[in-house]
Amino acid sequence: MNAEKRVKLEMEEEDDDDDDDERVVGKHGRYDFEDRRSRHCPYLDTINRSVLDFDFEKLCSISLSHINAYACLVCGKYFQGRGLKSHAYIHSVQFSHHVFLNLHTLKFYCLPDNYNIIDSSLEDITYVLKPTFTKQQIGNLDKQAKLSRAYDGTTYLPGIVGLNNIKANDYANAVLQALSNVPPLRNYFLEEENYCDIKRPPGDIMFLLVQRFGELMRKLWNPRNFKAHVSPHEMLQAVVLCSKKNFQITKQGDGVDFLSWFLNALNSALGGNKKKKTIVTDVFQGSMRIFTKKLPHPDLPSEEKEQLMQNEEYQEKMLESPFMYLTLDLPTAPLYKDEKEQLIIPQVPLFSILGKFNGITEKEYKTYKENFLKRFQLTQLPPFLIFCIKRFTKNNFFVEKNPTIVNFPITNVDLREYLAEEFQSSHKNTTYDLIANVVHDGKPNEGSYRIHVLHHGTGKWYELQDLQVTDILPQMITLSEAYIQIWKRRDDDDEKKQQGA
Repeated sequence: MNAEKRVKLEMEEEDDDDDDDERVVGKHGRYDFEDRRSRHCPYLDTINRSVLDFDFEKLCSISLSHINAYACLVCGKYFQGRGLKSHAYIHSVQFSHHVFLNLHTLKFYCLPDNYNIIDSSLEDITYVLKPTFTKQQIGNLDKQAKLSRAYDGTTYLPGIVGLNNIKANDYANAVLQALSNVPPLRNYFLEEENYCDIKRPPGDIMFLLVQRFGELMRKLWNPRNFKAHVSPHEMLQAVVLCSKKNFQITKQGDGVDFLSWFLNALNSALGGNKKKKTIVTDVFQGSMRIFTKKLPHPDLPSEEKEQLMQNEEYQEKMLESPFMYLTLDLPTAPLYKDEKEQLIIPQVPLFSILGKFNGITEKEYKTYKENFLKRFQLTQLPPFLIFCIKRFTKNNFFVEKNPTIVNFPITNVDLREYLAEEFQSSHKNTTYDLIANVVHDGKPNEGSYRIHVLHHGTGKWYELQDLQVTDILPQMITLSEAYIQIWKRRDDDDEKKQQGA
């Protein structure tokens, strides 16, 4: 057995019994039970909370192993093991850094003496590593407007905190920020008990998405953070792994593609299928009717076209289909300039592009061989409705962006007229208010993303772009190139508030 393997085995053996309160041999050669409980540690004042960052992958900075990872609370680095010759032990001797935290069991130790530290002054550190929320705290999240103070003195609103852009992951940051501000989805993931017992097949990696999303939600809403921003590093590593590198940290991605994949992957990992619903489908899934009519080839003589139209194959067919979001098509942007030779930025009302779902408007769809006419009509509206505004068209050579501004009201959008008549009576409320607006700025392949979110406790809007958080006036939101929007359906309480206002 080579030396490297032996050291690794030693590290694992040293820590296998991590839950047994660390029996320490006293000076008389027997177990010292006072030591076994805890020991007063003289080094607690060396802990440097300003360097502690638990947002990164829990692995040893030397061996890159996940097994028995400890954080040095003096310099913030992660090391493996606690036993003699382990990386944490050697670090404690070399640098006189004595206080360590097991990143899995949340126990504190003093090295190289190797005893368990129990001290209530360390609770703030374990809370930052693993924030937890009671049902009462979750219930009050949207009722309060209390600012939290980070360890470095900066103040922040829990839930409205910046996400670090590691290289080119702002597209994912904006979508994750939007989802973290959807109350029922957020509340579900703040309580780990909701999904920790879901049965998954052996070796299933997709459940990692669920765990990491839950961790990110708890960090974003943590009222006792050491800093006023969060790094989505572990969440994005899970995305890279589970998407088989379709979405990356180092390469700009498309926000709508990411949102579509993420919601479907999350739903599937939670055990969702056609028969079984999950929190994802409960919150976002609606349904629509899709009417499809096949068209004869345009080059055929008119007599032959008419003949074909009588065939069964060319009759209109109807399909009932669920949806997680609605794609809104923009009119083609005009290329004309005005008298001052300035390009006119076209504008379109939201209700014009919603006309696609009125059950009457027909749109032609072309495939490689065939052409179809389709029309759409909604049959069920979800509690939270996602609009994806189709700004990008791709062809074989390049991606083109449509800069048309969509004019939309921020509140009071009634969608009753887009529901099939026989379903209108089953929908008590059909009025929606905007709660999140993801914006794409710049060129198609190299632009940047930012997001506007409504803080339910204060009723104020905020703009987040990676680490930057600023408040914004609602009327400024409508001037942006909106790309993804999340709308909340009003319930009876919201209606009462509106009437009271």
